[in-house]
Amino acid sequence: MVRRPVALLAAVLALTLALPVSAQWKWRDKAGQTQYSDLPPPSGVADQDILQRPAVGQRKAQAAAAPSAPASGASGVAGASGTANAAPPLAAKASEPELEAKRKKAEQEEAAKKKAEETRQAAVRAEACTRAQGNLRTFDAGVRVSRTNDKGEREYLDDAARAAEARRSRDIIANQCK
Repeated sequence: MVRRPVALLAAVLALTLALPVSAQWKWRDKAGQTQYSDLPPPSGVADQDILQRPAVGQRKAQAAAAPSAPASGASGVAGASGTANAAPPLAAKASEPELEAKRKKAEQEEAAKKKAEETRQAAVRAEACTRAQGNLRTFDAGVRVSRTNDKGEREYLDDAARAAEARRSRDIIANQCK
């Protein structure tokens, strides 16, 4: 009875330890031979000759482990880690034009939205300016002006109310008509 859980635990442990093996690079060298490695291919290998890359999370783990390799002092290891550091940035540079294009598109959309909002606000200001200028001409012309009060009755403005409305129209013109 005890052997089954132990065997199951051992199997799970073996599978867990086998997962890093899947972090393999696969590429075709100049001679046409397929090469496998846990390190990226040399910098001279064309991108179309790289047949398999490790997953993104595994690349990050390799990038984190790569700086510790030159500390060993072996010149062969330092050379291999130098190529390890060179390959992932090439992959990143390949996707940079796409990211740059998306960023430019987002900036253009934002600029278009901002311009549309400014145009809308300019139209609102122009409408307010036109109305205020028309009201001011009416008040200055001496035409009788009436309003409807809360009860729905028509009331004519007296001289003080006309002067207050004319001042209000001048303030709107000063603020909106620029």
